Amino acid sequence: MDATTLKATKCFVRQYSDQAFQCFESRRKKIMKLLESKNCPDEAWKDEEIEVFLHEIAMMDSNNFLGSCGVGERESRFASQIVARRHYYMGHGIGRSGDITEIQPKAAGSSLIGQLSNCMILNLLKSIGLPSLKKCIIVPLATGMSMLLCLRTLHSSRPGAKYVIWPRLDQKSCFKCILASGLVPRIIKNVDTGKGLIGCVEDIEKEIECLGPDNVVCVLSTVSSFAPKVPDNVVDIAQICKKYNVPHVVNNAYGIQCPTYLELIEQASKSRVDLFVSSTDKNFMVPVGGSLICGFDSKIVDEVGKMYPGRGSASPSIDLLITLLNIGKKGYLELLDKRKKMFIYLKNELEKVSQEFGGEVLETSENQLSVAFVFSQFGSLHHKFFTEIGSMLFSKFVMGARIVAPGDSKTVGDYTFINWGSHMDESSIGYLTASATIGVKKEDIDIFIKHFRTILLKVSKHINQKIICEVYKTK
Repeated sequence: MDATTLKATKCFVRQYSDQAFQCFESRRKKIMKLLESKNCPDEAWKDEEIEVFLHEIAMMDSNNFLGSCGVGERESRFASQIVARRHYYMGHGIGRSGDITEIQPKAAGSSLIGQLSNCMILNLLKSIGLPSLKKCIIVPLATGMSMLLCLRTLHSSRPGAKYVIWPRLDQKSCFKCILASGLVPRIIKNVDTGKGLIGCVEDIEKEIECLGPDNVVCVLSTVSSFAPKVPDNVVDIAQICKKYNVPHVVNNAYGIQCPTYLELIEQASKSRVDLFVSSTDKNFMVPVGGSLICGFDSKIVDEVGKMYPGRGSASPSIDLLITLLNIGKKGYLELLDKRKKMFIYLKNELEKVSQEFGGEVLETSENQLSVAFVFSQFGSLHHKFFTEIGSMLFSKFVMGARIVAPGDSKTVGDYTFINWGSHMDESSIGYLTASATIGVKKEDIDIFIKHFRTILLKVSKHINQKIICEVYKTK
């Protein structure tokens, strides 16, 4: 190789070497900015950037150290490389035996993900409706078990108390969490405001007075729910809890996707909201298995973390971290905006169905996630008739729509709920609920409406033929 060629080659190598270094530095700076700010980035990251980040973090866990020699009972060993790749070679989980939020010395990388995810979700929530929020933790438990953890934490500071005051919500897990925690539920009836069902605030106060404030573990109210239930009056409930010095926990399972609900919780926190719980899968489109436990006082959230026994899976934290990096704040806000538009579209389309086939879309303006379609055109038919409509929808792969049939009671523990699904004992007409939650598409709603129309047409013809036959028999 002559001198001229050698010089040109060196120049070429230097040029591309510098370019590669600049590329590496830009990604390193992006990662450092994230670690320093601990905020959810405004702009989305590319998939390859996220994967590089995760692999670098994984190298901080002891099982990935060069020359690592593990002789303990938990060394993050993988029998399957598929499993190892699925978890980015991080198997230690998060937390320690005494605190789910504590740093694990063997797992600096996994611990970093746990801490970073908590900070990022806190930053996001503060920016979309909860500016006063102080702390939130991602726990590897679904909503019901997370509420149980909150109840046990509150009970530990009020050991003489045993009652949980609970405005009725016909969803099993939010009631079973009270029973599983060894506490006694006091069920508050809902009242019809003309714009939906809501837990009676006056009855909540009477119940506290009757039981004695010191005997009440907490009031467990609900914000996100299926129509015709609308958010409980958490602001007034919070004022009552403050007046009697009774803790207040809010079930906000899938309400993060509705900023109006967050604003309600924020307003209630001015009086008293000790904790609220939200699902990761329902609000952020990640696999089931995680939830957020949030509070306006860091101390109470810390206590919940200490109540959790042992380590926990890092999967919910990793899933949420990846998702937030993948969509960024702007992406999440766009999803919220699309969901809001799809909710209006769903309601309008069901209104059209009611005009064509009869029935009624209930007015539940405060419920901005779920719509109730009442089968008033069919009257008080046997509940099996309405469950058949549900079966027909399911057979057409319509998922998530719920049929509430009159007379369908449910026993949970030693408690029987009459007209289960309607949130109240007094119910004589069946109805369907459908929701427009985050990620729903226009084509999802269009297909649902198409199948719903087909089924209503079929059912209506069947009923009319039956009536004609009955008339002829009478003659």
